[in-house]
Amino acid sequence: MLPIHQLSLSLYSSSRLLIQLIQGSLNELNLTYPQFLVLSVLWEQDGLKVNEIGKRLYLDSGTLTPLLKKLEAMNYVKRQRGESDERTVHVELTYPGKSLQTKVLEILSSINEEFAERGESKLADLNHSLVNLLKEIETIKKSS
Repeated sequence: MLPIHQLSLSLYSSSRLLIQLIQGSLNELNLTYPQFLVLSVLWEQDGLKVNEIGKRLYLDSGTLTPLLKKLEAMNYVKRQRGESDERTVHVELTYPGKSLQTKVLEILSSINEEFAERGESKLADLNHSLVNLLKEIETIKKSS
């Protein structure tokens, strides 16, 4: 059985290196990795509430709000308070925010190609394993 500290080290180191690799490309668009993650969630499903974005990214509103404010100042998203409940805030992509997806995909295409050369199915299997690991960690966290 793999000790948890070894798994943790492997995940942490791999994650940091991948983020650095992606961030290097995102710099061309003056976009940070956390901003990219928020936009990625909205590119998958636009018009989410702040707490829904937070759940998908495992971020609290204290971390997410400054990211959203910055993305709003960059004109990539707009935030709107709920009419029936002012505590809820809906986030929608603006036209520039939607258009940015194409630019990001173009910039990240070389990284995608590098990984594709190493085997699509291997990466799909790895992603599937990581999604399952995430679910296991969620279960363990809830029970403790």
